[in-house]
Amino acid sequence: MGNCIQNVSARASLVARGDTWIESDAIQQLIKTSELSGVIRAVGMPDLHPGRGYPIGAAFLSEGYIYPALVGNDIGCGMAVWSTDLAVYKTKLDKLEKLLGNIDQPLGDDWQEMVRKRQQDKQVLPGVFDSALGTIGGGNHFAELQMVDEVYMPEQLAAVNLSVKHLCLLVHSGSRGLGEQILRQHVDKYSHKGLDVGSDAFHEYVERHNHALRFAELNREFIARRLLSNLKARGEMILDVNHNLVEPYSLGAGWVHRKGATPAEQGMVMIPGSRGDYSYLVQARPSDTSLCSLAHGAGRKWIRSGCKARLSRKYTVEQMKRTELGGRVICGSRELVYEEAPQAYKSIDNVISAMSEAGLIDIVARFRPVLTYKTRGTQG
Repeated sequence: MGNCIQNVSARASLVARGDTWIESDAIQQLIKTSELSGVIRAVGMPDLHPGRGYPIGAAFLSEGYIYPALVGNDIGCGMAVWSTDLAVYKTKLDKLEKLLGNIDQPLGDDWQEMVRKRQQDKQVLPGVFDSALGTIGGGNHFAELQMVDEVYMPEQLAAVNLSVKHLCLLVHSGSRGLGEQILRQHVDKYSHKGLDVGSDAFHEYVERHNHALRFAELNREFIARRLLSNLKARGEMILDVNHNLVEPYSLGAGWVHRKGATPAEQGMVMIPGSRGDYSYLVQARPSDTSLCSLAHGAGRKWIRSGCKARLSRKYTVEQMKRTELGGRVICGSRELVYEEAPQAYKSIDNVISAMSEAGLIDIVARFRPVLTYKTRGTQG
């Protein structure tokens, strides 16, 4: 374990192997953030990479204050896994791609009764962002049909109703414009200052933050439901976790902020690679060493603005929509197809190995991407 837990300052540590790609800028952001008033510890995950002022792929523990800026603008961004009755042996990519349809637009009138019911069930108040429910958004968000590629813990896999015989659906999205609005209004009023725990401003933010978490969960649910409907398939939600949030620390006093970090208290979680790499279902081992957190994915290796220039001379857009693992990508944005290229991300195997060697996870199964939906959009 010792070789995979590195102390980089008095308050900051890093879960990484010696060969894990970590940019020095990300480590400096981690250290600087750990020095904020009230922050006790900061832990970078093996997918750590630089963000806008604060690193992504990290958890922060504070006492006396919370920092909404550490949660970021996509409150409740996370991963949901659904089982499906789509048989692997019947998988035909041309047919699946056609059936998958276009989910970039708001849900139609035929969905509104279910939307209202689920809003009541989840205590999500109707609002101006309802039209975003069931849509993925941009950036690194996606929905992906996957198949089991390797099983390491058969009993655990069967216990969550996932099977080598059927495809599963992984959905990665968040609270869409709602989280952006909450953070923007907070920063306009308080800048990036911490909020005193117990203050009126603290209670106001936490209430809105928790609402955004529920909205994000509902959004992922409707993304899955409309895709399954298009595919004429049935499915069941297996797990859903948020990786952008702040909440009371489960292993002690204080508040844990997760910015691109998966909670380790919820049992099994899916940690995806890029669209051209594997995803891993893992059994989390809650540990104070990692602030009860795990990586949320592979983590970026290249900045978005440089991806097209690096890749467009070697690969056409159509070539970018096919992966080395035999998967297919639906992406109607020329810029996005390069920005989200597998080459722009770290190796998921290295990220998983670092957490496994640190004693933070047990690997249940490996999944291979079959069909990744980003956006139908328009070529540009």
